[in-house]
Amino acid sequence: MGGAERDTKKGDEAPGVWPDLRAWLRAHPEHLTADHELLSELGLRPAENVVSFGAVALSRLEAAIQRESGARRAIEHVARANFSAQAQTHVTVLDLLESRNHTDLATRLDHACQARFGLAAANICLERPGAAPFGWRLLEPDSVARMLGEHGLQRLGPADHQGALFGARGCEVNSMALVRMALWNGERAAIVAFGSSEPEGFTPDMGAELIAFVTRVVERVADRWPVLDPAP
Repeated sequence: MGGAERDTKKGDEAPGVWPDLRAWLRAHPEHLTADHELLSELGLRPAENVVSFGAVALSRLEAAIQRESGARRAIEHVARANFSAQAQTHVTVLDLLESRNHTDLATRLDHACQARFGLAAANICLERPGAAPFGWRLLEPDSVARMLGEHGLQRLGPADHQGALFGARGCEVNSMALVRMALWNGERAAIVAFGSSEPEGFTPDMGAELIAFVTRVVERVADRWPVLDPAP
């Protein structure tokens, strides 16, 4: 028995056993083609006494590989887009922090959003009563509540109120994102309005983290200086 076991192990390891096995299978093919369990384990199927790869199995494998590759490419694309958006956001924030006054802040925000994010406009909007710095948009009382709801913080989707939010450039805006601000210890209701020329530029199912972050920076920077010459 010991000698038989040694011969078997030697045969398994030696490549010279294959010619004899191949010749035997040629002489007795029915032993292989009739063993459906073994063929299934090997991923083969009998076809008119010829063992071949199953077309269905191959097509399923190819489809699975394509799905995996497509999903991986989609994930990589989203990751690159997110990284790029975050990098552009950080550069924008650094630029906003260099603002010298309210007007400079509004100008920097608008230019950065157009140049770095491809938006049509970005405006800081402040409710009456009271004055607004040059370059800001003045809104009628309770406008923010009507646009966002009494306690709403943000809204993304189709454009409306374009004239009040974007002035003459409102005709270029087809979707928008609005984020609430509370300036000067919450005394004045305000929003930052981001406008896109693309109808799908902002949609309700999009995340608002980056634009909310930019808005918080605008809020903090704007609080550096009071609004001068308040009007009743």
